[in-house]
Amino acid sequence: MLSSIQLPATKEKSAQCTIKFTGQTTYSTGSNPRSVNIVDVNGDGKPDIIVVNSGSNNVGVLLNIGNGTFAAQTTYSTGTGPFELTVADVNGDGKPDIIVANYGSNNTGVLLNTGNGTFAAQTTYSTSNGPSSVVAVDVNGDNKTDIIVANYGSNNLGVLLNTGNGTFSAQT
Repeated sequence: MLSSIQLPATKEKSAQCTIKFTGQTTYSTGSNPRSVNIVDVNGDGKPDIIVVNSGSNNVGVLLNIGNGTFAAQTTYSTGTGPFELTVADVNGDGKPDIIVANYGSNNTGVLLNTGNGTFAAQTTYSTSNGPSSVVAVDVNGDNKTDIIVANYGSNNLGVLLNTGNGTFSAQT
């Protein structure tokens, strides 16, 4: 465990300063946590934690209490073997939604943020075999967030275009 780091105070001077870290705080997750993202999900201005629990087939949301600690996770079901997640506003309501690559189910799940840090059940979109990575970006210039999926088992990428209100077309 890292307990301190010494860094030069400036380039010109040889003075040293010491930075100390307290011991690690751990939080329970589901089985086989695999991917993590940090974003304010409930609009309180504090970064919250979202984690993919691959062995438990869910994502966990840990809300920031505000004093450097987090509440116990609230879990939301995903497909089988979720591998990775990303966060983006996919329905234009200004709230971050969760997008997860469900490796074992061969689909991508979208969990819409319903407010106050809670999420609706996932809506799934078929992908090729073994989706292992997802990113969210507007790929066609229509000001809607689309999804790009890396399909490990098929050696290809899939694009799901946002059709509005957080729904997506079939993978192309």
